[in-house]
Amino acid sequence: MPIIAKFCPDITCTVVDIDEPRIAAWNSENLPIYEPNLQEIVEKYRGKNLFFTSKYLDKGIREAQVIFIAVNTGTKSYGYGAGSAYDMTAWEAVARSIAKHATEERLYIIVEKSTVPVKTAEQVQRILDAAKASPKIQFEVVSNPEFLAEGSAVFNLEEPDRVLIGGMTTPSGEKACAMVSSIYEHWIPKEKIITTNLWSSELAKLAANAFLAQRISSVNALSAVCEATGADIEEVSRVVGTDKRVGNKFLKTSVGWGGSCFKKDLNGLIYLCESEHLYEVADYFKQVIIMNEYQKQRFCNRILTQMFNTVRRKRIVLLGFAFKKDTGDTRESPAIDVAQFLSKEGADLHIYDPKVPHHEIKHEFPNAIPESDPYEAAKGAHALVVLTEWDEFLHYDYQKLYDSMVRPAFIFDGRNILDHEALEKIGFQTFAVGVRARFEKM
Repeated sequence: MPIIAKFCPDITCTVVDIDEPRIAAWNSENLPIYEPNLQEIVEKYRGKNLFFTSKYLDKGIREAQVIFIAVNTGTKSYGYGAGSAYDMTAWEAVARSIAKHATEERLYIIVEKSTVPVKTAEQVQRILDAAKASPKIQFEVVSNPEFLAEGSAVFNLEEPDRVLIGGMTTPSGEKACAMVSSIYEHWIPKEKIITTNLWSSELAKLAANAFLAQRISSVNALSAVCEATGADIEEVSRVVGTDKRVGNKFLKTSVGWGGSCFKKDLNGLIYLCESEHLYEVADYFKQVIIMNEYQKQRFCNRILTQMFNTVRRKRIVLLGFAFKKDTGDTRESPAIDVAQFLSKEGADLHIYDPKVPHHEIKHEFPNAIPESDPYEAAKGAHALVVLTEWDEFLHYDYQKLYDSMVRPAFIFDGRNILDHEALEKIGFQTFAVGVRARFEKM
């Protein structure tokens, strides 16, 4: 909505949520999420054509021409399909609320922004049609999934690779798709707007995330081969990426992928395949997740073995706790798995991240010590473990860090962002993903 407010001054954008503290945060100087450039946009348009409220839900729905639904659709943690199916509780509640409050006898366009299972639009349409206040009220459900990446979400919304709009292949469905398309056409070239049927649109979002996660798991699988054979994953990835059929995106190895989307959407796709008795397809996508878990465990095992098979009572500093740079989001962050492993092994954990609040770190790990200064954190430390690719980590005075640490001083670079040769000249015993270190046995 902030992006629509920026590019569509003639459109009033109202964000309604029953979570009053969250709405209060959107109306404050401290937004509930961090994204580069988001604060500036919200502050510029808030109160003009961008509004955040926890009140007047009925009025907001009744007067809206287009209603974007962006509620949480996490993975079910209970009952049938637990661990793989989407939890659609909030989605159904919103659909029923729309049916209750959309009382004007006209067309309402309902837009799916949340990632949802295929055929969700059909189920939502059934609820809306059955519960609507008058037969003269018409609802048309349109799929419009996001393909943005956290940390570059504002840029992805302003200059997207594509905008996907899916609708029913009926006159009313085509009219609804055209209405949604006209909003984006304020700032996006029409040739970048793709229209499909509803089911293709809903599946395309899952497919896109499955492909991205698969690429990362593939290169991470090769990183294990590189460490075993003496090959260098950075060199292998560079060679593979020069093939125009492959391309060089998402070929960066790491401790593993995280975030709120990849695992959730893969699990949703797996559940869909199993529901349709496509078990071999489901097994294929399961392996993408299995490889990611294996990569994290491999990284943890390497820390333990290289630190003489014990980290008990050793001070270990985790640099980064968010799942990727330029966000404070820790959902499914590999850092959590690494921290859990080290904590169980008895390590004295100190965690520094420039954007993750200390209270979030303490919530996950009550015994860990959140740090505000990496140099203070490193004093007396045995190892630094890089788990998020924050740019600031590239510019630290590593000689100063080394001088304050216990010898031998270790660095485990889970993102392969540091100058390992320079670090070894300082004296660090340095380990990167997909590269056999000189300290390791041949």
